[in-house]
Amino acid sequence: MMGDLVLLLVVFLTTFLVGALLILRIPPRLHTPLMSMTNAVSGITVVGALLLFTQGVHGWVLSLAALAIAAGAFNLVGGFTVTDRMLGFFQKRGQRHE
Repeated sequence: MMGDLVLLLVVFLTTFLVGALLILRIPPRLHTPLMSMTNAVSGITVVGALLLFTQGVHGWVLSLAALAIAAGAFNLVGGFTVTDRMLGFFQKRGQRHE
């Protein structure tokens, strides 16, 4: 059990560092499209956390799963809201995008 936790922490820290280094090298004008693409990652996080509820786990694992669902759902809604507003900039006045 402890070995699994250490492995998960190593994977988390590695992906965090790689992600941070990649985002720092992206020009600021590409940040909004990049944020829109992270909606897919948040969706995968929500689905993975929902799957934890079907596995019969207890205690802090369920607490972390609930936190992942809340954070992922917040990011999904916020990301799609930002994307919708961004797409609105490309419409002619009086025209509404679908």
